[in-house]
Amino acid sequence: MSPPSYCCIHEKPTPTVRVNPQSSVYTGDTITLTCELQSTGWEIQWYKNDQSLHPLSTEETDTLKVTDDNEGETVYQCHECRINYMAGFYSNYCTEISDPVRITVRARPKPVASIDPDKPVFSGDAVTLRCDVQDERVSSWQYSWYKDDSRRPVSSEQVYTISGVEVTHTGKYTCKGAERRGSRSSHFSDAVTLTVSERPGAVLSVSPQSWLTEGDSVTLSCEITDSSTDWTFSWYTAVPFRDGLTQIKHNHGYIMYVELFSDSSRGSGGNYTLSPAALNHTGVYMCRGERREPAFHTQYSNPQPLWITGESPPVSLIINPSRTQHFTNDSLSLSCEDQINSTGWRVRRYTHSEGGSDCSRGSVTGSTCKISSLYTSYTGVYWCESESGENSNPVNITVHDGDVILESPVHPVTEGHPLTLRCLYRYPNSSNLRADFYKNGSVLQNQTTGEMIIYNVSKSDEGFYHCKHPERGESLKSWVSVRV
Repeated sequence: MSPPSYCCIHEKPTPTVRVNPQSSVYTGDTITLTCELQSTGWEIQWYKNDQSLHPLSTEETDTLKVTDDNEGETVYQCHECRINYMAGFYSNYCTEISDPVRITVRARPKPVASIDPDKPVFSGDAVTLRCDVQDERVSSWQYSWYKDDSRRPVSSEQVYTISGVEVTHTGKYTCKGAERRGSRSSHFSDAVTLTVSERPGAVLSVSPQSWLTEGDSVTLSCEITDSSTDWTFSWYTAVPFRDGLTQIKHNHGYIMYVELFSDSSRGSGGNYTLSPAALNHTGVYMCRGERREPAFHTQYSNPQPLWITGESPPVSLIINPSRTQHFTNDSLSLSCEDQINSTGWRVRRYTHSEGGSDCSRGSVTGSTCKISSLYTSYTGVYWCESESGENSNPVNITVHDGDVILESPVHPVTEGHPLTLRCLYRYPNSSNLRADFYKNGSVLQNQTTGEMIIYNVSKSDEGFYHCKHPERGESLKSWVSVRV
């Protein structure tokens, strides 16, 4: 008789269900469940809410991909089985069922996008867009902003601020949230619309002209470039720097400082009249339009110089050569002189490229400025200014790169005196020019000598003059002022 045989009874193994990426997901997300056991060769059976899922082949049963479009909680489990052959018999051997894994599916949140201000804006304004996702189970969100149909985000901030919008920023913006250190993401928000228009500009003009004689009347007019109404206007003048002034950067790059007129409200309707004009009204003026509903102001207008000449200014600006027009590459001397003492005076100028500045391009000695070589950018208005702010009569200097200039008086001509105008050629050895002389665009005289004389000048002779040679070209225009 053979000895009895004994068999050991082993505890059944229990598989583990692993979840990737996480057990809390949003509708439409896909998760992967993996049934893990130390040994191989098992066939896996999955259960969903205690209901057996159909058996899968051994090649794919270790993982289960789940996508659920319905909210709720689902329990998944697995166990593994294999067929054992022993003593001529086949038996089905299975593991224990795994611990349950609970998959929670919640509605995918939809962010709320907001924009401030929630109205059309102008270029240069500041705009803030904000994205909010409501889900207390997500501790931290990474945000992305998209413009129109682009798939490339324009910002990764929850609060997207554009400090100076441009017209190109116009469009529809949506945002989306993605979980930091997680896999969940939100829907796209509804779009918010940003509409950016060019900021209306203010245009300043003068009538009748910017060159005046003391006692004349002049009107400054401010207009807005768009067609809307209900504008009120403020008026400013350029002044030397001091604390508390408004700084403006001009299109040409130079910086101006302006201050509000003490009686600015007098021109709130768009026109500001100086009558009678005085020497201290000489300066550079600007305006700006404002509107309350909605609150808005335009950019500052173009700088508009205003030049007032008087009968007895405290000092005179002496120009050498004594004419208003000059050729490029010529030299020029400017000095401040009076009958007693020119100490404390300096030569100032206003050009389109630099605004108001000292005559610093040349050699400055006391109250004299010498420029060895002129450029067209030196065209502008020159005057003498004292430390206390007094001004001489201004002189308009024009630098021409052509071959013909007009020689005209630097300072106003007294009524009843002769007025002499000459047409000059760049190369002085040439014979006198035959020239046509024009006033305000109309022909006055045809001269073979290149010179025109009005022997008894009157106020009606005041205007813009230039000369023209049929072959060598024409001069630029210069204003001739007549003092009564």
